[in-house]
Amino acid sequence: MSGITVVIGVIGADVHAVGNKIIDFALQEAGFNVVNLGVMVSQEEFVQAAIETDADAILVSSLYGHGEIDCQGLREKCEEAGLNDIPLIAGGNLVVGKQNFEEVEARFMKMGFNKVTSPGTPIEEIFEYLKELPVLTQGLQ
Repeated sequence: MSGITVVIGVIGADVHAVGNKIIDFALQEAGFNVVNLGVMVSQEEFVQAAIETDADAILVSSLYGHGEIDCQGLREKCEEAGLNDIPLIAGGNLVVGKQNFEEVEARFMKMGFNKVTSPGTPIEEIFEYLKELPVLTQGLQ
């Protein structure tokens, strides 16, 4: 697994640090290189960190329910910076209130995200997703 670098952080004005630390720990234990930006991370910080570390993916989390608003335009910012194909992953409590996850997922996919997880998704699902990315596995064969 070594060689796969993932930028993680809690987007927007969200200060929920516990989940971020758990994701960081779990990814590192699974052998991923983790660049943890912490909480209250702007879109620009995610993009800059991905460029500086030559990251293979960006994993955005949110717990306070405003993730959908905070994530709008992230794909465009990535493309403007030359990160056209970087996988974008979003997870957590991304919207306010109880909403149909399939509809939430569809909105995020339309925003350019490649993978969207609902609250309570086992982190192993992210491990498997990252391992299966063609961009990431080309250099591992």
